[in-house]
Amino acid sequence: MIKLSFHGACREVTGSCNLLDHEGKKFLVDCGIFQGERFAAERNLEDFHFDPAEIKYVFLTHAHVDHCGRLPKLYKDGFRGQIFCTEPTRDLVEIMLLDAARIIAHEALAGGHEALYTEEDVAGLMNHFELLPYDQISFIDDNIKVKFRDAGHILGSAFIEFYILDEGREKKLVFSGDLGNSPSPIIRDLEFADGADYVVAESTYASGVHETKEAGVEKLREAIIETVGLGGVLMIPIFVIEKTQEILFELNYLMENKKIPRVPIFLDSPLAIRAVEIYRHFEDLYNRNSWNLIQSGDDIFDFPGLKFTLTKEESKKINVTQPPKVILASSGMCVGGRIPFHLKLNLDNKRNHLLFVAYQAQGSLGRKIMQGDRTVFIDNQSVEVLAKVSVINSFSSHADGPRIMDWLQHIKGPKPKTIFVSHGEEESSQFLAEKVIKDLKVKAVVPESGMVYEL
Repeated sequence: MIKLSFHGACREVTGSCNLLDHEGKKFLVDCGIFQGERFAAERNLEDFHFDPAEIKYVFLTHAHVDHCGRLPKLYKDGFRGQIFCTEPTRDLVEIMLLDAARIIAHEALAGGHEALYTEEDVAGLMNHFELLPYDQISFIDDNIKVKFRDAGHILGSAFIEFYILDEGREKKLVFSGDLGNSPSPIIRDLEFADGADYVVAESTYASGVHETKEAGVEKLREAIIETVGLGGVLMIPIFVIEKTQEILFELNYLMENKKIPRVPIFLDSPLAIRAVEIYRHFEDLYNRNSWNLIQSGDDIFDFPGLKFTLTKEESKKINVTQPPKVILASSGMCVGGRIPFHLKLNLDNKRNHLLFVAYQAQGSLGRKIMQGDRTVFIDNQSVEVLAKVSVINSFSSHADGPRIMDWLQHIKGPKPKTIFVSHGEEESSQFLAEKVIKDLKVKAVVPESGMVYEL
């Protein structure tokens, strides 16, 4: 018998962690941190609801920390099994987790509590990674086979097809991970699953419809032109992986085609700069358009006026540069990284503009500003929000409702027995579950955290 339980991302977006138990052999799909809301830090410190030492395998869909961020804690608490993922995911995970460990150490010291994990835990964890290719069946043991398929979400992302021999027959489980908002300007499109008995599907934007990519690029162009005209500062909080690269790609296009004026643009995130370098190593995973641009000699992540600010000293010099200027800085939810510093300096000026291009978790600083809070606290300092605030959702790396349904409808073969809907706020998850039941005539479940489902 196969047992499936959920230990994160239930009626919420962060903390993905799914446990499979097959005849006593236990393995995880993802092990991410909780983000955003007030008690996220406390939840991350809690003990796992299973024994990490009993976990034989971890299958990792991609490198965003809400999917990989608790892996070092898993290792610290006794895990010594194998972690399977694609090569780009492994490389991106390493820089993400080392950065997280440094932040965690600083916060633990300031708060007087034990760190969730250390850089030494990350180093030990990295010895347990095993790389798997896309689109090939890999034999994990006598009863388990897997195939990693391109999810089109970020570089190296995958949805995972499991083939598990159970009670004399093969059962197929598909875990969506995060489905991409294809077509991406850089990476390849989302693939479709080759059949499934059971599906675990994400629902981040299941109740919404993204605007077109063209509309999003036009909004970005207008924001830059307006900010330049006002002599202001355009601030764009960015996620390190994919969001950074997509925004750079579009800015490169706008600059090369003289659709925006020459203006200083700063990428103020050491981690994002490292991620760009990793992206450069995997051009074979780009889509045809990006590949052709590179072959023609175009550097899709560089253009006149762009400045990478790696050190703190370089970052501080941004403030010496007179407006107009554009600042791309992490984190995407305005929690941590260098963006809070820029917000403190620039939010209280009507000439300035804060442009959100990424998901904002409940309770995050970004969510509060996006929802209309006119006064926020940054580093215990009260800051008035006078800057213009706007949102572009077409840069999302997540599929919207129609794309998720299209992916589910294109699963080959007989209909799945059950689709489990996770990785979404309750409204989105319930919306997708009801749509699956109505349109696909398939049983859909919005799982409860810790609940065990027999497959």
